[in-house]
Parts: sequence; C-alpha cells; structure tokens
Amino acid sequence: MIIFVGRSNVGKSTLIYRLTGKKVKRGKKPGVTRKPIEIIWRNKRVIDMPGFGFMSGIPRHVQERIKTDIVRFIEEHAGEIEVAVLVIDGKSALEIIERWERRGEIPIDVEFFQFLQELNIPTVVAVNKLDKIKNVSLTINKLIEKFGLSGTWEDYKELFVPVSAKFGTNIEELRKVIDKKLREFQERRE
Repeated sequence: MIIFVGRSNVGKSTLIYRLTGKKVKRGKKPGVTRKPIEIIWRNKRVIDMPGFGFMSGIPRHVQERIKTDIVRFIEEHAGEIEVAVLVIDGKSALEIIERWERRGEIPIDVEFFQFLQELNIPTVVAVNKLDKIKNVSLTINKLIEKFGLSGTWEDYKELFVPVSAKFGTNIEELRKVIDKKLREFQERRE
C-alpha cells in the first residue's frame, strides 16, 4: 500500500494522477478529499488521504476529527504501508512551519513526518509546486533542518524530492524513489 498524506490543497490528488494516470476527485478549494480514496496502480493499493489543517468552510471540530481519522488509519495499517508520500507545498511550507514555531507549536508537517518515522514507515517528502520555488536547494536544505535532520539535500535525495504535480516536472524521479522504497520494503519482508 502507498499512501499520500499532507496538508489540504498541497496537490496530493494531482500528484497521484501524474504518477498513476488515474484521476481521483480533486478541487481548487482545500478539503475536497474528506475520506481516504483508494485506487489500484501496478497491483498496489494507492490511498489518497484527506488533507489535514485548514479546510475552507469546514468547522474546526470536523477538521480535528479528520486529522484523528488519518492518524488512526495510519496506525491501523502501519504494517501494510510500503511507502508514505508526504506532500508539502514547497512554496509556503517554510513560512507555515516558522509561523507554528513562533507560536511554540510543533508544525503539523513536521509532526506527521516524525509520526511516520516513529512507525518505521518508509517515507518520501514530495516537495510540490517546484515551479513556484525560487531557490530549490536552499528551500530543501531549510526544510531538512526544520524536519529535524542534519545535513544537506545531497544527503537526502531519496527522502526529499522536488516536483511540480501541475506541470509534471520531476515526476519520473519521484517514481524511481518510490519504486526503490517498494523494492526495499519487499526485501525486508522476505
């Protein structure tokens, strides 16, 4: 099973379409996907998880319930999840993370990354909206630091993959990284 997780409106559904050629319901406003949507791709279950965080017109308690449901789904299926693709908006992620840090809170993107690591789920961070990032290396190096890792992008090429779901940029590289993680998962099981 491959899951796609991330904030609302970061491009999870579009990225799934670019990778698989299969359309999943998507929209311009945050919060279109409210329940996990499953498709089959190359004999694998691909799950488009609802976005967490802000959702236009959705009451806060419903947003919290959706986040709780996402966490519960991941915990219940941790042994089956071969790869988690954490999709972040490369253009706004740093600003959002820093805003949360100023409030003394753990940023939700960072919290989800740590959660996936604690469950030993192989993870890829798809840094989406590459077309809107001025300095990709600098941005990813800062994200690596914010995610609590040391080193540079050179050290984490198979963890942080910049893409543009909208334009299809670097999708093949992401596919290669996912395929490698799928192979490694199978080898560990054998």
